[in-house]
Amino acid sequence: MPFPGPVEPVRAMTADDRRLNSPQSVTRVIRILEALCAADGPVGLADLSRLLDTPKSSLAALLRGLTDSDVLLFADGSYRLGPGAFGLGSALMEARRRIQSSDLVREGMRRLADRSGETVLFGVRDEDGQTMTYVDAVESRNVIRFAVSAGDRRPLYCTAGGRLLLAVAGAADAARYIDHYQPRQVSSRPAVTPRRLAAIVEEVRAADLAQTVDEMEDGVTGTAAPIRDAGGAVIGALIIAAPSSRSQDRLMELATLAREEARAISRTLGHRAAQGG
Repeated sequence: MPFPGPVEPVRAMTADDRRLNSPQSVTRVIRILEALCAADGPVGLADLSRLLDTPKSSLAALLRGLTDSDVLLFADGSYRLGPGAFGLGSALMEARRRIQSSDLVREGMRRLADRSGETVLFGVRDEDGQTMTYVDAVESRNVIRFAVSAGDRRPLYCTAGGRLLLAVAGAADAARYIDHYQPRQVSSRPAVTPRRLAAIVEEVRAADLAQTVDEMEDGVTGTAAPIRDAGGAVIGALIIAAPSSRSQDRLMELATLAREEARAISRTLGHRAAQGG
């Protein structure tokens, strides 16, 4: 019977080990890299501590590990991105190239449909600037649901997705649209006046969210939040479309769900919200 080989002594885990292996440390490493990506030049430990609102003692071991692996370079008391970071960046870009944005959006739409129990749509503004097209849809599993097909078009002024896309396009663009807008009644609700539409667009821009109840058609409630790419540009509206009879008591819930999933999808596309935003 063979004798076992020598047994390696088990080293006790130090406080530094525990800090480096904590989930919070992973988040801090990401934030360190984001801060250095955004910086115009090398950044010292004190400035990183201030930027990340994290004690210097909590960053020191992480910075040492990143420097040892060439992800960061340390010189003259400051840190900057090293060759390891750029190699990782190239690998991530290649992986990102292989994944279609539409697949990432679709995955998020499925999650939102499961969480909300409602139909989820992805809408983009058409080239004519007057309408929006639903380019993808995940239908609710409920027997009573909002049904729509990819390729269907809707006006901007009376839909949650349309109002959102109008608001994020900018004040000048919205003003041109409203100048040419002709009020029309499309449901039992009165037609929206140009003055009221202008106020709605401002509200949507401030909230970064749009909701409509029985405006495009009776019995339909819409909730829309923007999906942004790595550069911050809005690529479309993520929309929850639900029967109004099931939505009246959960408008805030639907707004929260739409915002959360739109931000999650945007992150997968490379968007990083400003600190505190």
